[in-house]
Amino acid sequence: MRLRGRCCTSCVARWSRPSASCSEVEIDEFFLGGYEEGLKGGRQRGKKTLCGVAIEVRGRGSGRVRLAVLPAASGPALLAFTRATTQAGAIVHTDGLQAYRTLTQHGYDRRRRAQTAAAPGEQLLPRAHRAISNLKAWMHGTHRGVSPEHLPVYLDEYVFRHNRRRTPMASFQTLLGLGLAHEPITYRDIIDRAA
Repeated sequence: MRLRGRCCTSCVARWSRPSASCSEVEIDEFFLGGYEEGLKGGRQRGKKTLCGVAIEVRGRGSGRVRLAVLPAASGPALLAFTRATTQAGAIVHTDGLQAYRTLTQHGYDRRRRAQTAAAPGEQLLPRAHRAISNLKAWMHGTHRGVSPEHLPVYLDEYVFRHNRRRTPMASFQTLLGLGLAHEPITYRDIIDRAA
């Protein structure tokens, strides 16, 4: 946990900055957590953790991803996430959630994709949904679930791995360099950061 925390915590500030080179992203919010009895509808939270995803559109594929725990699916929270991950002036593809409507007032070219207008079987935000599915499969398959207090560190690790998936040697060199250049991160540091 010490090396993982050291690497991922050091990368957060550097890799969560808005991308100057990307002019088009997909942004969505999602819940992480297991099945709960009695919840109806996709927006009921229960004990699940709300997260946000922003992923660069690169042709039919995807570029870098950014993930964060969100306090709420409200306009101010989603605007703060968008500002932290996306350069002003970028094209931002979102779903029909009304909380995204303020993005245009803050310099983003919001392109709303409504479920009612989608063709049968078409995904509204295919890159974002692929990243979310891969994250959930990775968390379930590798870690068998993650507690909410540790979730930000695991999101950072996933972002680190995803953004370097095509250059495994570079990710190893980055990991090694960060391990040597920074002081150790303790378990208490990770817990305090998540709080």
